[in-house]
This record gives sequence, C-alpha cells and structure tokens, in this order.
Amino acid sequence: MSGKKVLLVCTSASKWGKDQDKDSGAWYEEVACPYYVFKDAGLSVVIASPLGGPIPIDAGSKADAFMTDYTRKFDADADALAVLNSSTKLSDVDAATFDAVYLAGGHATYTDFPDNKELIAIVETLYNAGKVVAADCHGPVGLVNCKKADGTPLVSGLNVTGFLDTEEQAVGLDPVKCDVLPFSLQQKFTELGGNFQAGADWSSNAVSAGKLITGQNPQSSEQVAQAMLTALA
Repeated sequence: MSGKKVLLVCTSASKWGKDQDKDSGAWYEEVACPYYVFKDAGLSVVIASPLGGPIPIDAGSKADAFMTDYTRKFDADADALAVLNSSTKLSDVDAATFDAVYLAGGHATYTDFPDNKELIAIVETLYNAGKVVAADCHGPVGLVNCKKADGTPLVSGLNVTGFLDTEEQAVGLDPVKCDVLPFSLQQKFTELGGNFQAGADWSSNAVSAGKLITGQNPQSSEQVAQAMLTALA
C-alpha cells in the first residue's frame, strides 16, 4: 500500500458537554492503534485537527486500565509524539490528496466535530469520490451533518455503529435526558436513517458499509483500522 495516504483526525478540544465543563480530549487508544496499523502497512499518515498544533489526550484514556501495547509504544516514540504535538490544521488539508480519512474518538469530539465545515467537506469529498471514510467510538459524531452527493444524510440506509447508549450509561451519562451529552450518537444515527448495529457492551464491533467503516468503542479501534486496510487494498 505504499503511496497511499490516510488522514487521521483528532479533536482539538479539551473540554466538552452542554456546559463545556467536562475534561476530555482524544482517546489515546483510538489514535495510537490506527496510527501504527496504518504505518506498519506502509501507508503515509497525517494527523490533523480543527485547530492544528498539539492534540489534547483524555487523561482517563491514559489510566493503566486503558493503556495498550499501542499506547505504550506511542508514549515511547519521540517521532509519533512530535507528530501528535504538531497536527495539521484541517483548513490546510487538501482532501483530494488522501485515500482515506479516520476520525478518532473521545467525548471532546462533540465540541468540535459535528459542525466543523472543514471536516464535513473532507468527509464528503472523500466519500463521494469513492474513497474510505472511517470513524470509531465518538469519532462518528463527525459524520452526523455529512451528506451524500444526492443531499441525503451520509449514514442514511447504511449499516453503522458508534458508542452505545448502554455504554454511555455505564460511564455515568444519560443518553435519554442528555443533560451532559449534546445528543445520543446511537439515537442520532437512527434518526438520520442509519441502520445502527449494536454489539455487546465493550466488545470489538466494526461495521463496514461499502467504503464507510464505523467502530463502536475503544475496543474496536484495531478492527476498524484493519477493515480500512481491506477497503484500501
């Protein structure tokens, strides 16, 4: 796959929630794992974010229980850390030069993904050109305002997944009342006409619908990345 390029998009936000008072950032596993899966497959990887520059990492994702071989490798990789601290600004990205885009998760994506015009344009450009679009966990919130070429919601009529309502409840959030969550990803995708595919809580679940690939949670990041390689082959 030498010569192919993937845009790995992370949030620039360190706060989220309806009152913007909750700490967050990108979820480390969802950045580190795909980064190495892509690099090991010979792909060129560019990390980008709405604001460019340093990517905030959710402190919770660096707790021992959530660290993985990929995150520990990233922690010890000076080159990878340098890339993470100097991400490309989305407005400087030429979408046409990429073969795929992947949206990493973290609750902070609610802050700067859904209404970001540059991100929407990148996703729509790649998808409508028949290229690979993927997102994991809360990364799929970046798809909710994207459209197909015919103007219908990107996820309409497609099998999709994302962080489940039951998983939100397990981390102390209410996807019905939505007093902290701006919206439930599971409910939003269903409202948009997506065929939401829920796996067991905290199990790896990646769903492919042609060139659109979505993952349910942090446990799904490697499966999503591998599905992208298959779609790029």
